[in-house]
Amino acid sequence: MEARITVKTPEQMKDLGRRLAGLLAPGDLVLLSGELGAGKTTLTRGLGEGLGVRGAVTSPTFVIARVHPSLVGGPALLHVDAYRLGGGLEEMEDLDLDVSLPGSVVVVEWGEGKVEELAEARLQVVIHRAVGEADPAVDDHDVREVTVTGVGPRWSGCDLSVALAG
Repeated sequence: MEARITVKTPEQMKDLGRRLAGLLAPGDLVLLSGELGAGKTTLTRGLGEGLGVRGAVTSPTFVIARVHPSLVGGPALLHVDAYRLGGGLEEMEDLDLDVSLPGSVVVVEWGEGKVEELAEARLQVVIHRAVGEADPAVDDHDVREVTVTGVGPRWSGCDLSVALAG
């Protein structure tokens, strides 16, 4: 299953995260990829709002991972930034993601090629943004194309395009 959506502002990216949170359940793995500044953390802020978790969702680049407990009895959000980690799953083992996964929603920025083995199903979110000179006549420098792909049995039969369109 795959869905694509155009996002024109940071607030729309957060709103996309809030809508995406409505699809998520404990044990879900979400991999975010895109260039620096593409909006991965902004999307994760929206996920946190949608899940009703405690604490400001900020980039965990230097601490690698942050846990945001639920304020509403739902799953915690485990937000991981694998940007500074060079290895695969073995390097991530110190974070005990496999232990945290069943009761949490685990979101991994820069996780492609590193954590796919954690779960047989996952959502892959790829954020593309225009890179280079923006046309000053058109305010399109914040436009992102977001592709959400459901991988594995958890996502078969789920119409992502309806859920993400709002």
